[in-house]
Amino acid sequence: MSEIAMNAARMLNLLPEEEQSFALEFIKKLVHAWDPDFTKVTPDEAARITAAENSGFIADSEIDWENLSKYAG
Repeated sequence: MSEIAMNAARMLNLLPEEEQSFALEFIKKLVHAWDPDFTKVTPDEAARITAAENSGFIADSEIDWENLSKYAG
């Protein structure tokens, strides 16, 4: 988590519970306006996606389930 996000969480924790709920709803609206389809990723998420894509694993849709023996050692 970024330093800014941690500071925001600390500040949010100082508010009364009702105001915390209001702030959370505001944040949700802000994020939704920034990315209405939730398709953008943060730099950290992008790095994790790249690492996963380069890890050597393949998608289950690319597996020939009828001939699994061809994947053995």
